Amino acid sequence: MTIAEGALTSLAFCWTIERRDGAGLGLTSHDQALSIGGASFRPSPGITPAAVRMRAGLEPQGGEVEGALSNAALSEQDLVAGRWDGARVALFAVDWQAPDGEQVALAGGRLGPVSIRDKAFAAELVGAANALSAPVCPETSPECRADLGDRLCRVDLAGRREIFAVSAMDDDRIELDRAVGERFRFGEACVLDGASGGWRSQVIAVDGDAVLLRDVPPFAMVPGCRVRLTEGCDKRFATCRDRFANALNFRGEPHLPGNDLLTRFPGA
Repeated sequence: MTIAEGALTSLAFCWTIERRDGAGLGLTSHDQALSIGGASFRPSPGITPAAVRMRAGLEPQGGEVEGALSNAALSEQDLVAGRWDGARVALFAVDWQAPDGEQVALAGGRLGPVSIRDKAFAAELVGAANALSAPVCPETSPECRADLGDRLCRVDLAGRREIFAVSAMDDDRIELDRAVGERFRFGEACVLDGASGGWRSQVIAVDGDAVLLRDVPPFAMVPGCRVRLTEGCDKRFATCRDRFANALNFRGEPHLPGNDLLTRFPGA
């Protein structure tokens, strides 16, 4: 007899949640900590699967996760800062009387954006089959489809990062301790200190010793807080060729005629 056929009173939900930076934790719906395979699962009965759909086939599927902010390792500050967005999640059931015995896998995937209301959180659980909804082939574009420094671009980012100190903050405008070069426009800002530590956003404009970010940091940054800026790219072929000497890895079609060709020859 399997645990699914036994008494339901001895079953407990268990979660493993691993962030993109490698940090993770184990949680269980049982009222006492469980040790499973050498890993410790802390009691957190307020975290439950709100809706988990399991079916045969290759259709994209997922579910929802919701719970109270009762676990110190799953704090509101970290959730608001987006540190758990995209975390890898696995849900399974065990017999809490014999936790190292049989396990029943229930769901898995990654956490979507987290919303918080009344000291509780909710997040969509995106399953692996959801990747099947992505386009098979990329669309053509005159701009590069790679990101500076990724495996497609291959530009070495060593020496293309600098650390600045915050002087003042006004929503998405961050004033720094010295002038910022134009090379950081369209780059990435990563907060290194304070409540927003680890949060990232794109730099959309540079104005002297200030940068304008695409998003507003979740928490205010006090003077002295450090921010790491990574060089950006406007994804044009001329920039790739002249500034980075990386034309061979350009992931776009700058010379392919577009729809504007029809307007140049209206009678064709």
